[in-house]
Amino acid sequence: MLPITHNRTSPNRLKFILLMVLVGLNLRPALSSLAPLLPRIESEGELSVLILSLLTTLPVLCLGLFAPSAPWLARRLGIERSLALGLIILSAGLALRGLSSATALFIGTLLIGAAIGVLGTLLPALVKRELADSADLMTGVYTMALCLGGALGAGLSIPLADALDSWSLSLMSWTSFALTALFAWWWVMPQPAPDRQHKTSKGHARALLRQPLAWQVMLLMGSQSSLAYIVFGWLPTLLVKQGYSEHEAGWLMAASILTQLISAITAPWLARMSKDQRPALIAILGLVGIGLWVLLLGPASLRWLGAILLGLGQGGSFSLALTLIVLRSGNTKIAGELSALVQGGGYTLAAVGPLVVGLMIDADIGIQGITWLLLTILTFAASMALLAGRQRRLEINDKGMLVTINQRR
Repeated sequence: MLPITHNRTSPNRLKFILLMVLVGLNLRPALSSLAPLLPRIESEGELSVLILSLLTTLPVLCLGLFAPSAPWLARRLGIERSLALGLIILSAGLALRGLSSATALFIGTLLIGAAIGVLGTLLPALVKRELADSADLMTGVYTMALCLGGALGAGLSIPLADALDSWSLSLMSWTSFALTALFAWWWVMPQPAPDRQHKTSKGHARALLRQPLAWQVMLLMGSQSSLAYIVFGWLPTLLVKQGYSEHEAGWLMAASILTQLISAITAPWLARMSKDQRPALIAILGLVGIGLWVLLLGPASLRWLGAILLGLGQGGSFSLALTLIVLRSGNTKIAGELSALVQGGGYTLAAVGPLVVGLMIDADIGIQGITWLLLTILTFAASMALLAGRQRRLEINDKGMLVTINQRR
């Protein structure tokens, strides 16, 4: 068991950013490393397409179901200890998923989704607390780490399976990466007991449900995340069905995710130039639509261009969705509760996407039909962006009530 350390000072700004990046790097390989291996697992006949569809849906569903528990954990354990617990659960899930058993694969996947749900909810709130003056830009750095981790998971999945001669060991190998983040977090970050006043203070979770702005940000997160997890779960399979090799399909997905690094860091900077984020959101979502069409329906000669455009769009849309949690929150506590609502509800909705696409593949529905479904989801995301991107912010008024106010320059 890890030792409890007392009287440790908070890390300086640079150390905190490096820790944030290290933790962020671990939140996507667990999701993206499975997708390139699905055609291989299916070809071995161990799991049906329906079961594989559930495997791609389960972690996203768990992200949504467990994200609301993050503020509850933070109040009882403290935010730093809650993050450490999330990394412990993530490491256990990755280890279990590598065992040659369908039951272990499902239990491990469930633990992974639960852990990422908690970690992904608490980190934006911690960033707003530690780096309040540049929380929106640091959210972009954190998102960049997520994208890089996703690219590593997608790109190295097949090479690791070949080198280790086992897809299960390829999945298990990411445990060491999670353990590295856990020990670094515990060694560098102070692990204070939760503040008694914060532990007993009244939250505003119910009040958030009465704020249209909170729902708009949540539905934007859910719809753009649905597209992201469809790509994470099924893009290599769709490309293999189009005639690409496992290796090329995996690297196309990796290239798309790696390209997200560029827009993940630049999109919040562009959004910061104005309190109205609608132009940036619509431009970014437009790239997603063009990239999907080119990659799935366009000529093979443009496949790499399609992957790049898709990556630029998805990296920017996810980064901006996370940034909106910070920009639409008046303080750290609201940011934590809004993050729980947005990611909890959003990821629960997003889980439907991979499942539906899996069922469409199982029913032999063609690429064109699946592409039109993706573009329909994208259109809905754009409509939510036009609402969530307006100059609004959630604040506590003089009477202690949660209200939405118009922002002024």
